Amino acid sequence: MTTRIYYEDPLRTEFRARVVAHAAWSGAPAVVLDATAFYPESGGQMADRGALAGQGVRDVQVGDDGAVLHVMDLAPGSALPAVGAEVDGAVDRARRRVHMALHTGQHMLSRALADVAGAETMSSRLGETACTIDLDRAVAQERDLARAEDLVNAVVDDDVAVRAFFPAPAELAALPLRRPPKVTDGVRIVAIGEFDYTPCGGTHCTRSAQVGLVRVTGVERYKGGTRVYFEAGRRARSALAGHSDVLTSLARELTCGTAEVPGALERLRADLTRARESLGTARAKLATATADELAAVALARGERQVTAAFDDADADVLRAIAARLTAAAGTSGRCDMVAFLAARAADGVLVLVARGADSAFDCGGFVKRVAAASGGRGGGRPERAEGRLPAGADWLALVAGAAGV
Repeated sequence: MTTRIYYEDPLRTEFRARVVAHAAWSGAPAVVLDATAFYPESGGQMADRGALAGQGVRDVQVGDDGAVLHVMDLAPGSALPAVGAEVDGAVDRARRRVHMALHTGQHMLSRALADVAGAETMSSRLGETACTIDLDRAVAQERDLARAEDLVNAVVDDDVAVRAFFPAPAELAALPLRRPPKVTDGVRIVAIGEFDYTPCGGTHCTRSAQVGLVRVTGVERYKGGTRVYFEAGRRARSALAGHSDVLTSLARELTCGTAEVPGALERLRADLTRARESLGTARAKLATATADELAAVALARGERQVTAAFDDADADVLRAIAARLTAAAGTSGRCDMVAFLAARAADGVLVLVARGADSAFDCGGFVKRVAAASGGRGGGRPERAEGRLPAGADWLALVAGAAGV
């Protein structure tokens, strides 16, 4: 079995060891050492990266036999170091420190959530871009998350010792563990002062102040429970710095202080609502006037269809015009008008065909035929259909050649 140096000293990132075997992981070459400071992926914690014998270590995993496999990123023409050779290893220190802060922060946050909200951690994951804790409760109140975060950061500020050790069975039985161990032999405990005792084989800070900061970043319902997103250490600082940059940029654009951004955004939202309402009123008036003009021309000619294409309309305007046209009654009192409308845009031609209640014209069938013939798409019900044709499609010619109302 490989001696795991990080058990005794998680801050040690350089070491010398002997190659005891060659192996493979998912087809990639790997070596087994008699001792290692590299942490293999397990327990929700990511693997270390670094170098071994001058070659890159791109992954570290535990094989089926329990061996620690150092998956190598060999340069072209290079070979694995020979079995029996002594090699120098170097763990990526910055990555290790991130993992230590995240894992220690996770233990502390899980303890705090149990104390504050009575929510037990079912599983956790420390990912490259997101860290999560899955709780057994379906609801986590925002105030409980805030209280748990405050409790964790108070322990960070207290700078208590973080100790990892292998207790004897009698000592283990007396410890107030947050959760039971998953193994029966060689149980390793990580104790964060007197705040939390948890069985764990991961790498952790040696004092709570090294965590620096723990920040809850999100929460969602997940598989009948609650998933909490968080960050710690450097990643928490980076996330908060990014948020600060965004807030400062918004304040600059809004010409106000950062504390005044919410109020400024609320005023902008109110202005936008009023502008949308005014635009809706104007569009309705325009649609009514346009439809009445088109209907008057058609009726004067004794026609029961209207064909038109616009350069400055959207789908809502077309629908409003169509609704007005198809509701118009002719001299016979029948609502049998058919509207063939289009709106030209840079990315295509939006088309809409609608009929009055007394018409039997198949709008959906017509739009399907025209779309198929012109390389567009669309369809709908017999009484109304919509589609989009390629840019440049001549809607008026298409209708003249295929309508047959």
